[in-house]
Amino acid sequence: MPGLTLGDTVPNIHVDTTHGRIWLHDYIGDSTTIIFSHPGDFTPVCTTELGKIAKYKQEFEEKGVKLIGLSCDDLQSHKEWIKDIEAFTPGSKVTYPIIADPNREIIKQLNMVDPDEKDSSGNQVPSRALHIVGPDKKIKLSFLYPACTGRNMEEVMRVVESLNRVCKYKIATPVDWKPGEPVVIPPSVSDEDASKMFPQGYDTADLPSKKRYLRFVHVD
Repeated sequence: MPGLTLGDTVPNIHVDTTHGRIWLHDYIGDSTTIIFSHPGDFTPVCTTELGKIAKYKQEFEEKGVKLIGLSCDDLQSHKEWIKDIEAFTPGSKVTYPIIADPNREIIKQLNMVDPDEKDSSGNQVPSRALHIVGPDKKIKLSFLYPACTGRNMEEVMRVVESLNRVCKYKIATPVDWKPGEPVVIPPSVSDEDASKMFPQGYDTADLPSKKRYLRFVHVD
């Protein structure tokens, strides 16, 4: 589906949320922000997801990450549903804002429309999408799940950790990378520059091609 994607700037839309009316760019400010949509209030998978996201909120905040949800239900529905979310996931408090989009305009602007699912009235519903947006208001990473499949918050946290390091150092993270494990130095960085950038030293994999492109380094 064409629309907003990696590298694009999210529109500065004026939205109604459970925390009042806000400009999206003002909310993002100088922080990394996770914008996530859910197909509908009072639905099973979404209830489990928003409770888990609430439990992770402090960890996200410690990494400088803000959260904001979105569905096509109205504000009153959101506020009533939050009671169920908090009851189902003990210890969770939904203190992040949730955007109301009853006219289904915002999900189109943010490219969060499910191409197949419809509600009971035949209207389009949001996909189970998640955009990680940088302080520059550009999309750094996106997940797109069908309504039937819940997201994995451990993976969301993992990619936040990866993006933080990619932003801080000129590196990339390899398959299954987790914090504390070595990262890789991109081929665009010469050995000479790599030695200057990473005085702690790095390891180069010995490959049959004898090409020195797979270089590992610990950054923190």
